[in-house]
Amino acid sequence: QVQLVESGGGLVQSGGSLRLSCAGSGRTFGLYAMGWFRQVPGKEREFVAAIDWSSNTAYHADSVKGRFSISRDNAKKTVYLQMSSLKPEDTAVYYCAAGTDNRVTTTRWRGDYWGQGTQVTVSS
Repeated sequence: QVQLVESGGGLVQSGGSLRLSCAGSGRTFGLYAMGWFRQVPGKEREFVAAIDWSSNTAYHADSVKGRFSISRDNAKKTVYLQMSSLKPEDTAVYYCAAGTDNRVTTTRWRGDYWGQGTQVTVSS
């Protein structure tokens, strides 16, 4: 089992940047694929990006491709989401997830463990 804690959210102007971090616990962190999702009130949780356990493969939703980048540091048990060129429609609660499914090249990827989320608000 792994516990996840997100940080780095906040208020940013349109066109700005933020880096989200997700710190994991547990000795098996490096064996999990990791992902980021986001959710706005009244809508389903949306896939943003995922990365396999060895960082060989990263996959991003079309809506963020070219603007967001997922990465991980297994030694630090941390996964990151670098967000740039932010838009008001990126406003959401962002969740980190860890999953045993290492096939991350699909927006259908889902995690088995979830963090509590961090709010990102982009003002116009």
